[in-house]
Amino acid sequence: EVPLQASGGGLVQPGGSLRLSCAASGFTFSDYAMNWIRQAPGKGVEWVSRINFDGTRTNYADSVKGRFTISRDNAKNTLYLQMDSLKPEDTAVYYCEGPMRGQGTQVTVSS
Repeated sequence: EVPLQASGGGLVQPGGSLRLSCAASGFTFSDYAMNWIRQAPGKGVEWVSRINFDGTRTNYADSVKGRFTISRDNAKNTLYLQMDSLKPEDTAVYYCEGPMRGQGTQVTVSS
């Protein structure tokens, strides 16, 4: 069983939207702040967004502020990332991260 499994990635045109999900298992999800991070081809890991344990506080990298929205459903042990107005520079593998880093999902923004 994978503790954190991201899904929802894919190919989307510039200006489009995607919603990523991250299913958590094997630990008490509601005890942890969670993050989304990403890694573009040939680049280092970039922090994208953070949400506190109960979803009342969120933070965003300047590069995604106003376009991405992080949320969580502790009853479903699931973390989300709504991505709107996507740009080619958002192309990356996206990972959710809490007490550990999960498996990623590829997001490609291209016409």
